[in-house]
Amino acid sequence: MTALAKPSRNPYWSYALWLAVFTILYNFAEGLISVYFGVSDETIVLFGFGVDSFIEVMSGAGILAMVLRIQKHPDTSRSQFERAALRLTGTSFYLLSAGLAVTSIYNILTGHKPETTLAGLVISAISIAVMWALVMGKRRVGRALNSSPILADANCTMVCVYMSVVLLISSLIYQLTGFGFVDSIGALGLIYFSYGEGKEAFEKAAGMQDGCEDEDCKDEFHVK
Repeated sequence: MTALAKPSRNPYWSYALWLAVFTILYNFAEGLISVYFGVSDETIVLFGFGVDSFIEVMSGAGILAMVLRIQKHPDTSRSQFERAALRLTGTSFYLLSAGLAVTSIYNILTGHKPETTLAGLVISAISIAVMWALVMGKRRVGRALNSSPILADANCTMVCVYMSVVLLISSLIYQLTGFGFVDSIGALGLIYFSYGEGKEAFEKAAGMQDGCEDEDCKDEFHVK
């Protein structure tokens, strides 16, 4: 058995663990700050971004559970917790999409405008830098471990980068032009990504239930 097949001796599993922990802690803090300013500044796109951060915490918890399980019991199959976490994550993304859609339509009809989007500018700029670094780290670790779940989590984090860009652009446009509808338009961008993430989470959960844990119907957690 090679070193890669022994998680307890492979430093990349420790890297994966700390990446998952950092993802959870960062997204939790980002969610609190974004929701607070989203409510106080009355900007739907920042509020939705904050809620998305909390959903990412649940996704990160699923990866953390996977890494801990593999380190202790490399030959076991996915846990019920991981499947439940995926379904909960998918449901949360769908609910976020629906809530953003309803609020966006209401704001457009009523002509509602945010108080300011300055907080969105700052938060999105920081998020883009941090999330991009996480994507690079997760891809490196995922390739080293030949782990489809970690690589999939890297893609999920990349979606966070896209959402941060949406937040940055909509916040900047409003700060420069005062065009109120851009907040709701930005929320539509979040809806697009949130719906896609929800669909993917349910597909992954269904694949695990059927015993096919990736697109090639191979064991996602197999290490060479």
